Amino acid sequence: MDEEMNETPLRVGIVGAGQRGAGVYAEALARRPSMARIVAVADPDEDRRERLAARHEVPPEGRFDGWEALLSAPRPPELLVVATPDTLHVAPAQAALARGIHLLLEKPIAPTLSEVLALEDAAAKSSGTVTVAHVLRHAAFFATLRELLRAGRIGDLVGVDHVENVGHWHFAHSYVRGNWRRQDESSPMILAKACHDLDLLRWLVDEPCEEVHSLGALHHFRPGNAPEGATDRCLGGCAVERRCPYSAIRIYLERFGGDAGWPNDVVAPGGGPGALLDALREGPYGRCVYHGDNDQPDHQVVSLRFAGGVTATLTVTAFSEENTRTIHLMGTHGEIRGHMAQGTLRLHDFAAGREEVVHVGSSLGHAAADDTLVFDLLTRLRRGDGAGRTALSASIDSHVMAFAAEASRRSGRPVRPDALRPQVS
Repeated sequence: MDEEMNETPLRVGIVGAGQRGAGVYAEALARRPSMARIVAVADPDEDRRERLAARHEVPPEGRFDGWEALLSAPRPPELLVVATPDTLHVAPAQAALARGIHLLLEKPIAPTLSEVLALEDAAAKSSGTVTVAHVLRHAAFFATLRELLRAGRIGDLVGVDHVENVGHWHFAHSYVRGNWRRQDESSPMILAKACHDLDLLRWLVDEPCEEVHSLGALHHFRPGNAPEGATDRCLGGCAVERRCPYSAIRIYLERFGGDAGWPNDVVAPGGGPGALLDALREGPYGRCVYHGDNDQPDHQVVSLRFAGGVTATLTVTAFSEENTRTIHLMGTHGEIRGHMAQGTLRLHDFAAGREEVVHVGSSLGHAAADDTLVFDLLTRLRRGDGAGRTALSASIDSHVMAFAAEASRRSGRPVRPDALRPQVS
């Protein structure tokens, strides 16, 4: 097995020691000690930086408060994980590529199209490779779905209906109270949350998208929808807290029981129940969902037409109990209905008149796909193979599709993704 090869482990640096950098990628790397070794970490938050460094035995000389110092070290890493906030991806990525360092880049690539294209240009000039964390291509659910399509099990694909059920509590956590609540501080919701989904549609259809039309708005989480008696915070006497499905008490203390894992570790990093309560009393995650500064759409529908005539719809909604993806693929000789959390793909053959259920295992979240992505990346880098399943070139299209969707949502008109890219004469 690759883990048993007697080769020097790749030297890895991590920029951004938050939930993805420390809780996902560092842990996945640590599970493969013969393939990779974390030698450096950069984060301006000392507590986060030191927690990651201590857990993974990063030496004192490998601990930095910024990526600039990390990349200026006498012996920089061979692979850099960039898991900073969306708006801070491009600068460290460009600097690393200029030195020929390989990248694992958290999605989205960047919050603006100009930055995405600038990184594409930097990658084209570098000996370093860029792997974008479109981890769901590595999930058994979608990998199996693609295999069924390629095997012609439903004939020619004609249409796809895909739904990203964000979950009412998850949306409140991330897009009303959390780091992605405002577009000017992060990315458009359709990019931040659904570039995974647009990427999957592009991957499954296997043709470029020619036209996008999108409708959506911030329907519910606005001051005008606050119930009478609602206060600015959930703790401290809100008269309607017990009846509110978005109550911070209900989500963090009851639904997740005050546990130390996600999402509570985002609310109070490194703290116990007391720290969680303090954070809900004083921090952003204890605010009323109707009295914040959020501006992200809470329900958005995207219609897409691909070359060759396949059409698809993507719905991204806050208003669901489940936090999962569901999909319906319609072909000339059959259909497939998939439910990611249940881990089932139901394939109906029109001619045979029967249904086949393919079990791929429950996928609550994408932890297994995160691990598979990291393993695939390390294997390719050690062998000197190509860019792989989640390379930058495979991700650019889905990002342009997301920017087209947001432009269409704002203008009310269809948008051609290729019209957003500079035309080469």
